[in-house]
Amino acid sequence: MEQRSGLQVSHEAIYTALYALPRGELRRELLSYLRQAKPMRGRKPKGSERRGKLVGMTNIKERPEEIEGRLVPGHWEGDLILGTGGASAIGTLVERTTRFVVLVHMPTRRADVAASAFAGALNAIPAPLRQTMTYDQGKEMAQHQELASQTGMRIFFADPHSPWQRGSNENTNGLLRQYLPKRTSFVGLDQSDLDLVANSLNGRPRKVLDYATPNEAFNKLVAGLAGRGNCSPGVAPDRV
Repeated sequence: MEQRSGLQVSHEAIYTALYALPRGELRRELLSYLRQAKPMRGRKPKGSERRGKLVGMTNIKERPEEIEGRLVPGHWEGDLILGTGGASAIGTLVERTTRFVVLVHMPTRRADVAASAFAGALNAIPAPLRQTMTYDQGKEMAQHQELASQTGMRIFFADPHSPWQRGSNENTNGLLRQYLPKRTSFVGLDQSDLDLVANSLNGRPRKVLDYATPNEAFNKLVAGLAGRGNCSPGVAPDRV
């Protein structure tokens, strides 16, 4: 049988075959092997925007261009993932250059609780490595101005229905679902549990980092700050 060389199957062709062809139990089984195991592929329909607008938002369009290129560290993306029934939540933070992940215990989704919890996690990071955060327009960020005041960070907001504007965080949330699948309750988890999951994610080699781990990349930044006297004892990340 003649063998051909140089032929490749694109990832789009594979996804199309998986989502379009199988039916029933075979479909469910095949989709379960995908990283995010979504029952449907593509963007959700926009429909009508039902969320109230946050006061005093700074749109992502005003974010400095240097952040987009991922050349300067200290710029983060944030989000909230929900447990079953929306009764529990976990805050997720990702540093854009190193893909370093911080998970934040959220006892409730109230805006004051979210602001306090995110501030506590971010203030454990050396000040030069906490410059900005880009978030979606979730109502848990209603106190974003207080969060900015507590951390000294500028906070930018992505456009509605535009997850690609926070691509690092969306990808991390997909990886996180391997540990905490959808329809899982987070009520019994505490910060130490989340730190273990974050450390596992940060220990994965990444192709985008030349197969270094986010832990290695982030620790290198922290060590560089310490060498220049910009990282005082007691403010280094306790989750590194």
